[in-house]
Amino acid sequence: QVQFVESGGGLVQPGGSLRLSCAASGSIFSIDVMGWYRQAPGKQRELVATITSGGTTNYADSVRGRFTISRDNAKNTVYLQMNSLKSEDTAAYYCNADVRYTPRSPTYRFWGQGTQVTVSS
Repeated sequence: QVQFVESGGGLVQPGGSLRLSCAASGSIFSIDVMGWYRQAPGKQRELVATITSGGTTNYADSVRGRFTISRDNAKNTVYLQMNSLKSEDTAAYYCNADVRYTPRSPTYRFWGQGTQVTVSS
């Protein structure tokens, strides 16, 4: 069993900053890739950023240079620092993680419940 808790969303003005957090707990041996996705009303879910267990990152073109993904492996937590926020960043943000229960098992993808980010004047 795995549980995620997301936090950090809210209402900010354009140009502002937010930091999202997502902590996984439960019977976890290790976590491979962790990431953030977002979905605005009427739009498809899109990748925001990913980070491997070794720290390799990947960003969507729309957020590169403004957002930073990081993780704390000891806490099974992934973060998304969002700077220079724009109105088009408004969406529900979802974390995910590829969880390994035992040393030799495959990974299973779990999703957080989502946290709303609204950028508006």
